[in-house]
Amino acid sequence: MRYKIFSGSSHPDLATAICKELKVKQGKVLIKEFACKEIYIKYLETVRGENVFIVQTCTADINKDYMELFLMCDSMKRSFAKSVHVVLPHFGYARQDRIAEPRETISAKLIADLLVQSGVDHVLTFSLHSDQIQGFFDIPVDNVKTHVLFSDYFSKKKINKQVVVSPDVGGAKEAKKFADSLGCPLAIIHKTRPKHNVSEATHMVGDVKGRTAILFDDIIDTGGSVCNAKEALIKAGANKDVYLIATHPVFSDGAPAKLEKAGFKEVIVTDSIPLTKEKKFKGLKIISLAPLISKIIKKVAEEKSVTGLYLRK
Repeated sequence: MRYKIFSGSSHPDLATAICKELKVKQGKVLIKEFACKEIYIKYLETVRGENVFIVQTCTADINKDYMELFLMCDSMKRSFAKSVHVVLPHFGYARQDRIAEPRETISAKLIADLLVQSGVDHVLTFSLHSDQIQGFFDIPVDNVKTHVLFSDYFSKKKINKQVVVSPDVGGAKEAKKFADSLGCPLAIIHKTRPKHNVSEATHMVGDVKGRTAILFDDIIDTGGSVCNAKEALIKAGANKDVYLIATHPVFSDGAPAKLEKAGFKEVIVTDSIPLTKEKKFKGLKIISLAPLISKIIKKVAEEKSVTGLYLRK
């Protein structure tokens, strides 16, 4: 099956790396803003009858990223593209996936609806904050887990007496899968949130004494939760070398400085979100998603299963 790859403006480096892996030329599209900040989209080559992949992620400028993506997808459909596949490594608004307090919005559902209405046929994303978000869509969604990438990375380190730690109860299921891939035990830290972007570690389930802890989370936003979790681990007797893993490095509100000051042995993330020079720090390791995404795109284009690429028995 023939296909073309186009990129939005949020993560051009990732799109370039994907095209390099696949040895294909990136499609040409004009993206600009009018003086009033309205976004203008025009494809500079035909997409009629083509299967197209649009690479766009959610950065700190999330609302612009989404609006740009909606317009790109709408333009594709109006230009008679055969199918529109969106590669959205970081699905923004995923943490607003339910009504926790009266009169809240379910933003994740609204974003899913907007993507479908804009003409998307398939979404490829990574480590959704909650798996049920897939059910918000009326189209196929590949929610790719990054366990394989991280387990490969840590398998090479050959760390003795390691323990995978979930910094909250909600992430325990995914942390358990990662722990199983490494063949090590799991510990869970219970936390409370007195208000948005503020957390407090209350107690721990599992034995971490004398072990090297690997904190496993899907996203690092302000960094407060994981820094508190590290302190709790040290108090519980874990080794001083604590590793931190997360798929999505949002890194807002001075998070890089907090993480560097916290003294993690390493902070390992993917490039689901581009990081500026100011957001990089000593001990930060970035694993590229480009090789995995390129393999998935090729499988999708060949109408073959993709689960074998990121799930291992």
